[in-house]
Amino acid sequence: MTTITFIGAGSVEFTRDLIADILGFPELADVELRLHDIDPERLSTAGAIAASVAAQLGAAPKIGEYADRRAALDGADFAVNMIAVGGLDATRTDFEIPARFGLRQTIGDTLGIGGIFRALRTFPVLDGIAADMLEVCPDAWLLNYTNPMAMNIWYLSRTAPKLQAVGLCHSVYWTVVGLAEVLDIDPLEVSHLSAGVNHQAWLVRLERDGQNLYPLLDERIAADPELRRRVRVDMYRRLGYYPTETSEHSSEYVPWYLPREAEIDRLRIEPGVYVGMSEDNVASYEATRATLAAGLPVQLEGTATEYAPQVIHSIVTGTRRRIYGNVPNTGLITNLPDGAAVEVPCVVDELGVQPLHFGELPAQCAALNRSFLNVAELTVRAAVEGDPRHVRQAAMLDPATAAGLPVDQIWTLCDELTAAHGDRLHPALRTPVRW
Repeated sequence: MTTITFIGAGSVEFTRDLIADILGFPELADVELRLHDIDPERLSTAGAIAASVAAQLGAAPKIGEYADRRAALDGADFAVNMIAVGGLDATRTDFEIPARFGLRQTIGDTLGIGGIFRALRTFPVLDGIAADMLEVCPDAWLLNYTNPMAMNIWYLSRTAPKLQAVGLCHSVYWTVVGLAEVLDIDPLEVSHLSAGVNHQAWLVRLERDGQNLYPLLDERIAADPELRRRVRVDMYRRLGYYPTETSEHSSEYVPWYLPREAEIDRLRIEPGVYVGMSEDNVASYEATRATLAAGLPVQLEGTATEYAPQVIHSIVTGTRRRIYGNVPNTGLITNLPDGAAVEVPCVVDELGVQPLHFGELPAQCAALNRSFLNVAELTVRAAVEGDPRHVRQAAMLDPATAAGLPVDQIWTLCDELTAAHGDRLHPALRTPVRW
């Protein structure tokens, strides 16, 4: 029996969609699902969701709820990581304290000051997950959805190099679907090739029947003034390749937009939008819990098109697929740093996830990725080396933070966020730093 452990299973909508896709494969209809969460109420709700999904699909998985992570992982074949360390309260902290300094963020989960501190409070939990897996399920695959993806995968490659881990994200898929809609083309007719870093990869090829679709996209953009009022369309027009994450995400990885009120208006940017999204997720959880308490089935949303169910099915059955995965750069992208976490095409079959060599990115795309990876590297080094100065240096080098604040305020901001997040950080990183 294939055993799949969900870490952070209290992320109920995501858990529901992943389980529905897993159980939708006939070969996986009788898997063992082990659900783990540190919140007892959310764990119980996740168990009820899994049972409801299985009943609606006519599947017969073995479902277990585990308060103890190590027990949930014991002998597992796959672990799906979806944790959000600190939850909504920590997210609010990541927005509210920088806002007092006048620093704007949109999502705050990947780069920027929010991404740095989300990573720093996630790393200690990743240490525990990796240690447990290497002891009780050393051959299992860790399928990571937790952000900041590039920092988390890079950190795991440094601290647990024997762990089989890949980062999974739906941004490339949904970017192609969105562009197909703009182009009025069936997404299944679109061929594409993407590479870069998670949330800042690039569609280096976008084709239909061997024909380049970028000229058609240029026509659609030229004809639609509102389409030009989006960050990633603006980036595409200037850089020549379309970025694979939303405008809200993309705006905070560069220095050009968020520090300037006129750019926020021109490109319809919504600072702080992620706090509202997180609050909506809590409301959705409460509604789901009420639905289950009333004895009603959870509503299934159709195929979620996430990679984790496809990876599991391919490894279990040998079905060959191509996905996009986040893995250490072992010469895969030749003009990005070795060891950094990069997002590239990967083949998946019974042998596991096998990243494909990409080669050289367009110079301007690689240059922007290196700016992104400078922040990721120093954040990872801060935790690996126990050096709190690297936290401040990461923030100094972060494009949007550096464009928004003078250096003294950046250091003070790091001190305040360190104090606010307290014992969630590695002990060596908890003290203020003087220069």
